[in-house]
Amino acid sequence: MAARRVPAAPVNSAAGAPATPSAPRSPGRRLLKLALQKPELMAVLLLVILVAAFQIRSDGVFLSAANLRGMLGLLPEVALVAVGVTLLMICGEFDLSVGSVFALMPMTMAVLMVGGWPFWFAMGAGLLVCLLIGFINGWVTIAFNIPSFITTLGMLFMARSLTVVISGGFPPRLDPSAIPAWLFVGYVGPGSLVRASLLWFLGIAVLVALLLGRTNFGNWVRATGGFLPAAQAMGIPTARVKIACFMLCSLLAGFAGMLQVLRLGSPLPSIGVGMELQAVAAAVIGGTSLFGGVGSILGGVIGALLIRVIDNGMVLSRVDSNWFQFAVGGLLILAVVGNAWLRRRGRAMKVET
Repeated sequence: MAARRVPAAPVNSAAGAPATPSAPRSPGRRLLKLALQKPELMAVLLLVILVAAFQIRSDGVFLSAANLRGMLGLLPEVALVAVGVTLLMICGEFDLSVGSVFALMPMTMAVLMVGGWPFWFAMGAGLLVCLLIGFINGWVTIAFNIPSFITTLGMLFMARSLTVVISGGFPPRLDPSAIPAWLFVGYVGPGSLVRASLLWFLGIAVLVALLLGRTNFGNWVRATGGFLPAAQAMGIPTARVKIACFMLCSLLAGFAGMLQVLRLGSPLPSIGVGMELQAVAAAVIGGTSLFGGVGSILGGVIGALLIRVIDNGMVLSRVDSNWFQFAVGGLLILAVVGNAWLRRRGRAMKVET
């Protein structure tokens, strides 16, 4: 009588060993794995937690229309700088001069207007100064192989000093009738909830995000910041890519400074002090890598929003304002640690491919 044949265990043809059971097919699990590896996920979680906490601490005032109006009115001035810094950091470089450019551009514009220039010509000249500073930062960094941290640190002092010099020590007075402030900082929409500056910011952020995510230039930026030798071997014009990112970063910083001056009504040489550190913090909180190649414009925007939420929420919660920098620093460390942990968890999850 013939022995009954027992089916053999499936064999992995590549390794010659019994195949291990594959991970269960689960679209939800696959989406969770992808979500955990998103660099801006921790910033979103922290934002939700802080908004809920400040809403409770302020007895419901934090999310009121009046408070949102004030908070969103100030957001573009920080967030536009953060967008430019985020793009540059993804390209693998830093710009510590954005706070000084933030003050220099509107001061240049104001001095020219006092000298008789029309608003639009003075604004154009101020933006050209920003582009020139960005070009110098990028060219010096690349031509002399100097760390951008050092190049832009020097430019920080030079641009700030130039701002004070051209102001003559006194902030020039702007003629409100000669400035279309309503176009940039006027309240718009139902109930006048938001300023026009928020619309400018959203439009610019979307354009930069599309530039980074949907164009060859965006791919070049990520490749240049991710691994420079490989990008050069592929024929990517890495020097021009970096200089373009420096110029765009300075341009956005100057435009943001102009928005603040139009809102306040007068340029001051001291505006923008510490703005560079807040912008870098916003980018890192939003998941941008300090080593380049990783990050998103959305993450930088969320990071800037978190900083505004902390500032506003602490005031409403009657917390001493001296704790603001402590809170931003703690948030920065927490976001970096949390992002690293979430990425490890995401990579460790097994899903069927």
